[in-house]
Amino acid sequence: MNSETTEPKANLQLVESIVQLIRSLPTVDRQILEQRLSEELMEYPEVTTQEIMQIAHHGGAFDFLHDEPDLYTLEDGEPVQWP
Repeated sequence: MNSETTEPKANLQLVESIVQLIRSLPTVDRQILEQRLSEELMEYPEVTTQEIMQIAHHGGAFDFLHDEPDLYTLEDGEPVQWP
């Protein structure tokens, strides 16, 4: 097995110790920690659906579909009614 592809094992004891430490903090300190963690997470926002669509479109993974026949037309089915 290649060591580069294996994920590191979780240190459950460390995680549990950190959780207990956080629970022991005064409310004000916990709020500050929550704010800082929120800010840190915002530095790495999640990829949007639009970005995933652009990657799929420009990445070439689905180019083989251009050679396939269109099975459905705009006349097939019924329009979707959104609430």
